[in-house]
Amino acid sequence: MGFQTKQIHAGVVPDPTTGAILTPIHQSTTFVQDSVDSYMDKGYSYSRAGNPTVRAFELKIAALEGGMDATAYASGMAATVAVFLALLETGDHIVVADVVYGGTYRFADQFLTKLGIEVDFVDAADADAIGALIRPNTKLVFTETPANPTLKVTDLARVSEICKEHGVLHVTDNTFLTPYYQRPFELGADVIIHSTTKFLDGHNATLGGAVVVNDQALQDKIAFARISAGLVMSPMVAWLTLQGTKTLSVRMDAQSANALAVAEWLGGHTKVDYVNYPGLTNHPQYRISSTQASGYGAMVCFEVHGGVEAGKKLMDAVELWSLAENLGAVESLITHPVTMTHAAIPRDDRIAAGITDGLVRLSVGLEDVDDLIAALDDALGRI
Repeated sequence: MGFQTKQIHAGVVPDPTTGAILTPIHQSTTFVQDSVDSYMDKGYSYSRAGNPTVRAFELKIAALEGGMDATAYASGMAATVAVFLALLETGDHIVVADVVYGGTYRFADQFLTKLGIEVDFVDAADADAIGALIRPNTKLVFTETPANPTLKVTDLARVSEICKEHGVLHVTDNTFLTPYYQRPFELGADVIIHSTTKFLDGHNATLGGAVVVNDQALQDKIAFARISAGLVMSPMVAWLTLQGTKTLSVRMDAQSANALAVAEWLGGHTKVDYVNYPGLTNHPQYRISSTQASGYGAMVCFEVHGGVEAGKKLMDAVELWSLAENLGAVESLITHPVTMTHAAIPRDDRIAAGITDGLVRLSVGLEDVDDLIAALDDALGRI
């Protein structure tokens, strides 16, 4: 099946009892068993261990990523934590991209280190720098591309090759481009993480996460971490995400087209110091973006001339763009990473990674692009 067919049909079948075309919401804590001898014959016992609605979503995201199986979680961070808990132990070492979601950085820097796990952060645009940090006790390399919020791009195929040379797992976050635009398994990755809260949901309606794998041993370890820590997705969230995913490709194409138009317009504005968007030919990793992905996504970042104060004035003044955390939904959002999504990262580390005090992040939605540009133009004119 093609991708757009899978996004609608994979993992779901009409309800066998009623014929309902939508997967039922199995809003139940527990499942009655026929007898002790036939325990689990129906496949479910308790919703922390598994739920039919959640399972339908897991099968769908696994199919979309071209994976063997998947597990779903209460949030994107819960998915990331489950991977770390499943694959690491005291004395291990990991290499993490220097630009990742702020919660990922915080957990690696402040929690994994407390458990006796060594963490090195590295410029993930430099694959050789990643390889140079791998040691005998290194267990995994964690990347996120395009990176949140600077939109730095990692060469997934090269990093995967380096990881395989050293017998190390490559874990990558594919939230920003989704399997519609980027296929990490085809580029050699071992584990794919999603914040389903973002583009897969697409409507600012849920918190959720997913981990997709292509290896049964990895699936067993990660599923065991999930049930042990209770990091599960709820049936209602799974149901809503199932519906959102059906329109993923249509939304991604339209939002990405809007994002390119916004980025090109910002690039010509006299009050904008620089713009980062992987689809612009002056992006430092434009060639890699064009090679490893079929689209550039709906995220744009830029710096307003005048630094953080000018950026704050812009975000406080702009209309139509909502000042809020989150991304990937049909509504356009504007975010100040330093005070919002990446506040947990020490300032010196942020600056070194390119997350400057005046950086503005845009999640471009489905509004008329002329209206989005007019709103930015008006706000920039007030600075």
